Amino acid sequence: MAWRERVAVLAAALWWGSLSAIGFLAVPLLFANLPTPALAGQTAARLFTAQSWVGLGCGVLLLLASHRRGESARMGGSGGALAFVLAGMLLALLGEFAVAPRIMARENLRLWHSVGSGMCLLQWGCALVVLLKATRRT
Repeated sequence: MAWRERVAVLAAALWWGSLSAIGFLAVPLLFANLPTPALAGQTAARLFTAQSWVGLGCGVLLLLASHRRGESARMGGSGGALAFVLAGMLLALLGEFAVAPRIMARENLRLWHSVGSGMCLLQWGCALVVLLKATRRT
């Protein structure tokens, strides 16, 4: 496995793993263990901001790794994985700059929290597809 393919696998694993750890473990634990939902929400918002930047960084690494090697079979040759990389990055940007400010402002909280949760789940799915394609044996 060439170093570019290793970078792609590591970036995909970090992206999916960090989304999994934050979304399915850390944030639920915050709400279960912190004294108030407001404190848990503020802390979760910071984690999601950090996760957005991790996702964008991993996406950039994946784009750079696939660009130089002409989208090898590991990333889906036809550009399939790259579409999921771009979709995941777009979801991270929209979550951070369009949805999160509305949640923090408590603007129609139920709606925007549902939208944000759905976008996180979609980003998780995109990262999973990228990871599976990056680790596929040729």
